[in-house]
Amino acid sequence: MSMKTAVIIGAGPGIGLHTAERFAKNGYQVALLARNADRLMDYEKQLAKKGYKAKRFEVDTRSEEDLKLVMDQIYDTFGSIDAVVYNAMAATPGRPTTLSSADVIRDFEVNVLGALMSARFAAPLMNTGSILLTGGGLALYPSADYASLAIGKAALRNLAYSLHEELADSSIYVGTLTIKGFVQEGTYFAPDRIAEALYDMHVQQTEVERMYGEDHA
Repeated sequence: MSMKTAVIIGAGPGIGLHTAERFAKNGYQVALLARNADRLMDYEKQLAKKGYKAKRFEVDTRSEEDLKLVMDQIYDTFGSIDAVVYNAMAATPGRPTTLSSADVIRDFEVNVLGALMSARFAAPLMNTGSILLTGGGLALYPSADYASLAIGKAALRNLAYSLHEELADSSIYVGTLTIKGFVQEGTYFAPDRIAEALYDMHVQQTEVERMYGEDHA
């Protein structure tokens, strides 16, 4: 029986890598996607040392051409796509009246359009499985100091609901984990705990949105 495949988009040292390892522990082969080739190589080696099968794919999540090409490469390499976790994020700090249009557009392309395109290109290659979007509490409680990210997380939350509705009659589940706090090791918001919640959503496939905060523990 062939291994299932998890695609981690925005594979960084925190949520991304821990989520990759969580899926790998359950027998998944993992595709690691990010822009930084050197870091991707390091993550790939870390997982390989633990006996997990992982392969890196360099990608710019703002590029439609990049995402389409890489998603097809993943399918051709592994033979299936069974879970997609969109964790890419761009966060230019600043208040609404101080942010440049270019900053907001660039962040939005990563935070929202990248997720939309990833879902668009992955869904036709999936028979079953899940598409998970890493959300944030700023979608519910915006901060003027992080206006661009708040805009992105609010839009991402709406995208999750729209995708969930669109794919409801298929065998593909879409959900978002709304993380209501700052990701930090040694706290309730430690990346390994968040990774566990994401994996549980993939397994349960019951809720379009799960609130992740100490008030929901």
